[in-house]
Amino acid sequence: MTGLRLEIEFDKIGHNARSLVAAAATHGISITAVTKAMLGSVDLARVLCKAGVRDLGDSRIENIEHMRAAGIDKPMLLLRSPMASQIERVVQAGVVSVNTEADVLSGLATAARVAGRIHDVMLMVELGDLREGVMPDELHDSVRHVLGLPSLRLCGIGANLACRNGIEPSVENMGDLSAMVDSVETTFGIEIEIVSGGNSANLGWAFGPAAPGRVNNLRLGESILLGREPLDRRALQGLHTDAFALVAEVIESKRKPSKPWGRAGQNTFGETPVVADRGMIWQTIVALGRQDTDPGDLTAPAGIEVLAGSSDHLIVETNDRLKPGDEIRFGLGYSALLRSMTSPFVAKLHHRDL
Repeated sequence: MTGLRLEIEFDKIGHNARSLVAAAATHGISITAVTKAMLGSVDLARVLCKAGVRDLGDSRIENIEHMRAAGIDKPMLLLRSPMASQIERVVQAGVVSVNTEADVLSGLATAARVAGRIHDVMLMVELGDLREGVMPDELHDSVRHVLGLPSLRLCGIGANLACRNGIEPSVENMGDLSAMVDSVETTFGIEIEIVSGGNSANLGWAFGPAAPGRVNNLRLGESILLGREPLDRRALQGLHTDAFALVAEVIESKRKPSKPWGRAGQNTFGETPVVADRGMIWQTIVALGRQDTDPGDLTAPAGIEVLAGSSDHLIVETNDRLKPGDEIRFGLGYSALLRSMTSPFVAKLHHRDL
């Protein structure tokens, strides 16, 4: 078995997805399951479809094309605004795309007309986290622009919070979103089918006492995969938080001083570490680095502490000496999972293959 591997228990992910789909349905909310953290995994897509999600969401058209080629025919949402260079591919993939820019919308309309298609779009509106979205006072102009392009269909309005600045979904900002949707429908005499209120950070609000208003969809990734909500990484009741394990081999374990010596400048990554002197320790090196994962987002087993990570080495402190070839199993957060799935050096093993 390969030394560096990501072990995946799809049964646990399926349980999380089914639980969240059922809980959201009691509030009138459908789930878009986000596949981007697992690189558009076809196995994951099949598990999610079986769990009853409304559609699949991914930020990369390459992942969507990969899932389509494997026979996944579930509706899909392109979570990132299309790059101008990929507009034709987006239209050909038959997805709903999220949008904020008039030029991109016009390009999509042209590509759809040439292809003899109607392309569905969701307009994203800014609610304060300052990632993607048109400003609220520009939403009507954006809607008017879409409605003036016959090869486009406005199927939804969405928003995103907590990803850049950690702004929390609340009764106030979700109420603002509902009010904007009502205003659009009244002004233009149309019906907005999907109101996508946000991501896993919205679960506390969505499952709370307040009515969801016009929000009838959430885009969930971290809560399905890791059983946590992103605002404080709190484990969600009844969900599995251990569907993934990153397993790596020890390549060195020696008694060394805890504090480096010599004149210190910046390290390889432009950092200037400050290290306390704790005397001699068992310093163990694992064949795992920043090229493979996010060292700061790993959870080590009891008795092991992650100290630092370079490109190819993870330095940990252990209670005793370990032997080369010994393995250490780490838990992962969302950032570590995202990088591990992307690294070609990390083997991905379904639990059934172990």
